[in-house]
Amino acid sequence: MEGELMSRGFFTVYCLIIYAFLLAPILVVVGASFNAGSFLTFPPQGLSLRWYGVFFQNEVFLRAIRTSLWVAAVSTVVSGVIGTMAAIYFVQHAGRLKETVRIAMLAPLLLPEVLTAISLLFFVYTIGIGTQTPFAMLVGHVLITLPFVFINVTTSLESYDPAWSMAARSLGAGPFTRFRRIMLPLIKPGVIGGCLFAFIISFDIFTISFMLKSVGTSTLPIQLYDYLRTNFTPEAAAVSTLSVALTIVVVVVSEKVLGLRIHRF
Repeated sequence: MEGELMSRGFFTVYCLIIYAFLLAPILVVVGASFNAGSFLTFPPQGLSLRWYGVFFQNEVFLRAIRTSLWVAAVSTVVSGVIGTMAAIYFVQHAGRLKETVRIAMLAPLLLPEVLTAISLLFFVYTIGIGTQTPFAMLVGHVLITLPFVFINVTTSLESYDPAWSMAARSLGAGPFTRFRRIMLPLIKPGVIGGCLFAFIISFDIFTISFMLKSVGTSTLPIQLYDYLRTNFTPEAAAVSTLSVALTIVVVVVSEKVLGLRIHRF
């Protein structure tokens, strides 16, 4: 009994150390955003909301946030639809092609992101699209986020019994009705989880956006990178803090709203 308590205590302390290690950089950035001084330092030289006011008056950063939200939203919808369809095909219809489909869907995770970005850059110029529009960047974001949707939905589908769809079919339900009323409510944790992963990754991705962005278009990570090359003020920490808070809000609201809507099907 004593040994078991010691093991639990050691495991608890170990987990707390890991969490502290992961959260420490975020806490440092949040603390630095309230710095009253003129330089990005920690601990802060006094507390002030000065740099949040500067940020809300900086149209460049505000436009970058809007761009990041728009790109992440579109990428999430596209990768959510394609990833869910691919997962259904993989689990229920792929047969001997299962391994091929799995490798094809997970390939973007196996290659370094910079190589994927360079390959896409050559591809869009070869087919004559170039980077004059945000289309190339959207393709890159979908390609990177697609595996996360596929993995999550596939995991949910592994516990789905095809007999449920057969029973609904025998009662006269069409393919769309079977998917909407039976399959989708059962796999909704995987769909929502995969889409949330896709949104967060798309919102924060840098290399793909940097290589494939169109002229005059900058997502928030790119704008922060450009800003920190010439400035080192707490405004960058304020932007980062609000970015983290915005991501958390979007994730929580999306999970609640989408979860309730799917539950009503």
